Amino acid sequence: MMLIYIIRYRHLNKTRIMNNRNNTVSVLFMLFSVLFCVCLITANVLETKQISFGWINITGGLLVFPVSYIINDCVCEVWGYRKARLLIWLGFFMNFLFVAFGALCDAIPGAPYWHNDEGFHAVFGLAPRIAAASFIAFLVGSFINAYVMSKMKISSGGKRFAFRAIMSTVYGETADSVIFFPLALGGIVPWSEIPALIISQVILKTMYEIVILPITIRVVRRTKQIEGVDAYDNDVNYNIWKIKNI
Repeated sequence: MMLIYIIRYRHLNKTRIMNNRNNTVSVLFMLFSVLFCVCLITANVLETKQISFGWINITGGLLVFPVSYIINDCVCEVWGYRKARLLIWLGFFMNFLFVAFGALCDAIPGAPYWHNDEGFHAVFGLAPRIAAASFIAFLVGSFINAYVMSKMKISSGGKRFAFRAIMSTVYGETADSVIFFPLALGGIVPWSEIPALIISQVILKTMYEIVILPITIRVVRRTKQIEGVDAYDNDVNYNIWKIKNI
């Protein structure tokens, strides 16, 4: 009886250890998460500046926002959809807090000697309509990006990472732009111009992904070596609300 008890105890203890390992995150994953959140918040601030390259007009946020999709691809490729889901929700809540605190501070009257209300409002006074459109578009686009990346990895047996990264970005960025521009700018910008905005944003962000792809490939390869992980989502529940299931 004592032997049976010891065997059962060791089995239960081993199961607990495995479960704990599956529900923890590594330091490297935390670094990716921090960079992801920084990119999202920085993109919000840079969106207030308009930039022109010849006949191409973009917002400053385009310089950094696509990096969030690249990080999403890296996390999903190395750790799988569960960790990507956690990353997306973490980025969403951090971005929401930043926007909420910025709006609160913007709403509080400035001191008598403060004369920069207009500049502060231009950066932090994000209109509720634009903020809501941005949050919805981010969630939908990011989860589609992670889902496509995960499914294509399974179907390809983990091969053709470059192709999978580009295609997941195309799907994700298309969903993001199709949601954001009509919700945020419909009626403000002529409706006839919305399709051109959507197409140009998708093309530019996808080109960004392609240009930086050699670096992405090296980062993914090195991360897999350090972590000793190469996840395949064969038994994953793709429900976006299963945040605790990491």
